[in-house]
Amino acid sequence: MTEPSGTSLLQKARDSVAAGTPAVVVTVVRGAKLGAKMLWSATGREGTLGSDELDDLAADLAARSLADGNTGLRPLTQDIDVFVDLYTLPPLLVIIGAVHVAQALVQFAERLGFRIVVADARSTLATPERFPTVDELLVAWPDDAYTRLPISPTTAIVILTHDPKFDEPAILGALQTNAGYIGAVGSRKTNVDRRQRLLEAGASEADLDRLHGPIGLNIGGSSPEEMAISILSEIIAVRNGRSGGSLKAAQGGIRGGASG
Repeated sequence: MTEPSGTSLLQKARDSVAAGTPAVVVTVVRGAKLGAKMLWSATGREGTLGSDELDDLAADLAARSLADGNTGLRPLTQDIDVFVDLYTLPPLLVIIGAVHVAQALVQFAERLGFRIVVADARSTLATPERFPTVDELLVAWPDDAYTRLPISPTTAIVILTHDPKFDEPAILGALQTNAGYIGAVGSRKTNVDRRQRLLEAGASEADLDRLHGPIGLNIGGSSPEEMAISILSEIIAVRNGRSGGSLKAAQGGIRGGASG
């Protein structure tokens, strides 16, 4: 049987992503079988690094790397280093609450390459006419919506319902996921009162430290479009480990770590 070429494995990784399944390519960069590649995804693996033992180690490393989002050079054994290359799906934006701000948020998030899901238990709001371009529209309560979605550290969950009977269960459910960003709309007073109720409902202080509320950066906007820009700006800042302040006051590189 002919071993697949490195080029064919890279194409298969891209095909996997196009079909909705993330993939990882592990390449030997130091040690025996230099240049050998293995493709790993949730549906199986292809290629070999030279032995079943090495392939098992590489599969475990690939799964962990996909879970934590880490890519790059890694030791596989004492004598072998590999390069882990992630082929991931577009970042997922989950919007709870099919309100006017959600419509504006969808318009801007599409341009940033997000895969967008809107969920709302109110069928009069969660309609294709109001959200014709989203990747998925769910008429569902938040807990049900979360179980249907591939939430990961690259996921942003934005809760816009502004109604305790919707947003508090939505926040508690979101905190049970590993989403990298969780934000909820509401005034400062709303968030103070809500925080106390969430603590009484069983959330911990550490859980609630993950919650961005009031949601968004402080840019002073009030229209749905301005609120959408504020929210997406905070999501981007959190993803890049930035505070979201003015670049005039920033120290060091200003473009993803680059200088200038």
